[in-house]
Amino acid sequence: MLDQAKYTPRLKAEYMTKLRAALKAEHGYKNDMQIPRLDKIVLNMGVGDAVKDTKKVKKAAEEMTAIAGQKAVITMAKKSIAGFRVREEMPLGCKVTLRGDKMYEFLDRLITIALPRVRDFRGVNPKSFDGRGNYAMGLKEQLVFPEIEFDKVDDTHGMDIIICTTAKTDAEAKSLLKLFNMPFTS
Repeated sequence: MLDQAKYTPRLKAEYMTKLRAALKAEHGYKNDMQIPRLDKIVLNMGVGDAVKDTKKVKKAAEEMTAIAGQKAVITMAKKSIAGFRVREEMPLGCKVTLRGDKMYEFLDRLITIALPRVRDFRGVNPKSFDGRGNYAMGLKEQLVFPEIEFDKVDDTHGMDIIICTTAKTDAEAKSLLKLFNMPFTS
């Protein structure tokens, strides 16, 4: 079993040793605190069939917990919308916010394992930055993660993945993610 006190995720160790120096040289930062770093990763899964069957939200939350390695929080509707048959406080999806070592572990699994398993994958969109150094992407199904057993899945759900950085501009965030080997299309 791994000793948690001594274990450092691969991407975090690489960031601390090599990537920080590369970013400092590339952008000409004078202070080490100016160097962009990962702040958090937010996973969000909306379950459209939850209106008919609330058990599907619980199943999606269990799958997201397995993917993230951290307990997922079930999100509730804030307002009633009669057209969608949604009532206030009805469970509609789930989310997880990853920070620290779990964030680096998830990003490593996303880049090296999950994204190459996506069917017809050519890279992620380089224009999905928000203008403040955060990157958002979506996956059509949760089956690309090895933690999900294909035989036990009833429904496939898409998920949003938002990577929040401390970068001030999109260019800084893109160079940070490129150094993490994020497969951007050209």
